[in-house]
Amino acid sequence: MSKRTVLVTGAGRGIGAALARMFGAEGARVGVLDVDTDGATAVADDIADGVALVASTNDEDAVVAALETLGTPDVVVNNAGIVRFGPLVELSVDDWRAVVDLNLTGTFVVSRAVATRLQAEGRAGCIVNVTSMNGVAPGPNAGAYGSTKAAIALLTQQMALEWGGDGIRVNAIAPGLIDAGMSEPIYADPVTRAAREGKVPLGRLGTEADICGAVRFLASDDSAYVTGQNLLVDGGVTMAMIANLPRPQAVDNVGHGGREEDNIGHGGREEDNVGHGGREEDNVGHGDDG
Repeated sequence: MSKRTVLVTGAGRGIGAALARMFGAEGARVGVLDVDTDGATAVADDIADGVALVASTNDEDAVVAALETLGTPDVVVNNAGIVRFGPLVELSVDDWRAVVDLNLTGTFVVSRAVATRLQAEGRAGCIVNVTSMNGVAPGPNAGAYGSTKAAIALLTQQMALEWGGDGIRVNAIAPGLIDAGMSEPIYADPVTRAAREGKVPLGRLGTEADICGAVRFLASDDSAYVTGQNLLVDGGVTMAMIANLPRPQAVDNVGHGGREEDNIGHGGREEDNVGHGGREEDNVGHGDDG
């Protein structure tokens, strides 16, 4: 098997750096792309065949130049992103545009540049986009961020649809409550940490290793027949949102052995069983003879 070339954006620190080091440990040539020169250089220096690439993902000329330096990647992980918290009515248009331009447009620019090269060379490839649980369900004060992540999920499907015939698979991962990267300051508070851990069905926060494992799968031949998917890596917290809502205990007993009227349609009086095997006339159209 030939050596793979991998491009990871936003790889100067946090989850992006962990992903770059993971691919490097597997023997890949890794492009460590970030706007932070020092961060990109430090991570690239940790990788045997690491290449520091300084560019903003929404700068098409800079991205094209970075690919000229690295070469055409077999795998791309679009990890770069920013967040601007605040209620929508207080969020400035400049902040909204900054989040959209980097998160959504940056994913488009990098992916299109790589897909164009792969198509020209007649090569298959793999793109993994990073979305978020906030792109599946809205979160407080994360309107701009969540909107871009939801858009990236649909963009992932569009890319998968258009580029599948060229052998380019495109998937996404949607991290949940991850104790790494931009979320680290949140979990520095032990009270907040414990409260959030208590909402996760698996009983813990996610780690960089959890994200790396999911990306490794989607970038491997083990997922050769998977494309257009947005994989939640969240310990089950997104699906558990309704379960975490307050609920009076009395409601849970309705229809389970209380008063007779609570059991309508569940085996009570004969008239409640119309059409369910009671009198002969109740079975018209459901039986034997004409």
